[in-house]
Amino acid sequence: MSSRKFPTSEANVLTLGQEMSAGLGDHADVYPAPPVDVAALNAAIAEYEEARDAMVESQARAKQDHDRKDDRLAALVEKIKTNLRYAENTVGFDDGKLKLIGWRGRKAPGHLTPPGQARNLESPDRGDGWIALAWAAPTEGGKVSAYRVERRAPGDDAWTRIDTAMETEARVSNQPQGEKFEFCVVAANKAGDGARSNVVTAVL
Repeated sequence: MSSRKFPTSEANVLTLGQEMSAGLGDHADVYPAPPVDVAALNAAIAEYEEARDAMVESQARAKQDHDRKDDRLAALVEKIKTNLRYAENTVGFDDGKLKLIGWRGRKAPGHLTPPGQARNLESPDRGDGWIALAWAAPTEGGKVSAYRVERRAPGDDAWTRIDTAMETEARVSNQPQGEKFEFCVVAANKAGDGARSNVVTAVL
């Protein structure tokens, strides 16, 4: 076979077959005995075209059927939704009664509560102007969104927030050196704060 690549698209294969049929018919003196004669080649071309046309017609019908199915589905959805609105209003979104028709009532909004107390605060390491803190998550209360790290001088009533942590550990830097401070952690979420943890006292 020559260096010319055989066509891969159906249209180009058909064109080549038609050109071959015409060429063999017009030039029998050059190609007197092809292994597939013109009649057989033309029959194969005709069979392909028949199958192609049938497929095109089938695809057209399939598209029509698909569009019809989608229209019927949209109509069904609208009818079901109409009945659901009726049912919800009739029974006041009662979950048990709506389950009788395969539906469900509105989910009650979750009641978020403040977290419990962060536990077992300790300082595994510290240095000049910094302190590492680690603690355990609360065992009670709502889900924790973040932990607030606080500091105060011994004897003070007010606490100062010095860091916020998403995990149960923090490394707090840029702290005053040579002074004694108390450190604690508060678990928090949108509903409020948990109780302050135990206190760690340190001089940095």
